[in-house]
Amino acid sequence: MNSDINNEDSGPTHQRRARYKGSYPNHFHEKYKELNPELYPDAIEKVMSKGNTPAGMHLSICVNEILAILNPQPGEVGLDATLGFGGHTQALLPRVRPHGRMIGIDVDPIELERTERRLRALGFGEAEWQSQQLNFAGIPKLLQAMDSGFDFVLADFGISSMQLDNPERGFTFKRPGPLDLRLNPHQGQPASALIQNLSADKLEQMLRDYSDEPYARILAQAICQNKQAITTTSDLTRVIKGALKHTPADVNRSIRRSFQALRIAVNDEFLVLDQFLRNLPFCLNPNGRVALLSFHSGEDKRVKQALDAGLKAGIYSEISPEPIRPSSQERYANPRSKSALLRWAIRSDSQ
Repeated sequence: MNSDINNEDSGPTHQRRARYKGSYPNHFHEKYKELNPELYPDAIEKVMSKGNTPAGMHLSICVNEILAILNPQPGEVGLDATLGFGGHTQALLPRVRPHGRMIGIDVDPIELERTERRLRALGFGEAEWQSQQLNFAGIPKLLQAMDSGFDFVLADFGISSMQLDNPERGFTFKRPGPLDLRLNPHQGQPASALIQNLSADKLEQMLRDYSDEPYARILAQAICQNKQAITTTSDLTRVIKGALKHTPADVNRSIRRSFQALRIAVNDEFLVLDQFLRNLPFCLNPNGRVALLSFHSGEDKRVKQALDAGLKAGIYSEISPEPIRPSSQERYANPRSKSALLRWAIRSDSQ
């Protein structure tokens, strides 16, 4: 028998799972149980019982608070403007049944595809839930195919755990990987390329404006002096540690702030957020509700200013007087929730 035909008829080759040293996998792609939560629920529960987030998953923040604020009702139409892992959408969708629906958008094509498969597997069909790859600044485009606006809108401005955990995305200094930081890895330039084109003065200003970095001048000079050698997360971490070794700085905090500033710059996050906040009230139906989750002062300041201005102009009938923070129990169970600030608003019925 012809060997080529025999091989073709034998079916696909079995793929062995990743092998790792020791009793617990340390690298992202070795954590096959955490990356397949539907198949290994016991392993997921064990990781979460220790206060950790399983690799490839994201624990949605302030779910109960958001449900109370948005108060979704049967037949209503909602928008999750930052779909991510889909945890908030998964909690909201049953509340709009029957006859209601939700739309989920996300700029990240990698995680959007995974989340769509996961939510479809949970039984959410096309009639009640659709997804689309779209930056949340572009939500007016969604209205072109709708009869009216949204009854409620949720936006979670944080980076998802899936993005942080995957070293290939370059979002964290804790794991070696390319210095990328793009929410959409197919668009724009990675952080490593951005650094090559920045002067020390511009980089210093960026570190101050986007992350309130107290050692911005020292870091900007060190990074620019070594820019040709910075292509990975490890390269940038090494340069920052070297620049701050003779200062009283909390080095890890400065590293986090530097990564945050670069991420904001690479993705034009403040520009996108400002556009979203300007568009938001005009995408809401009268008495429509909105919940907005921020994770650092730059985001929360913009959200507060936009809601205050909307209240003063009569666009919103009511806004949150103060930000809502996760409960102590949630902060303990999910340490990544500690910096979250939740604000809300209600669209006026007279605008």
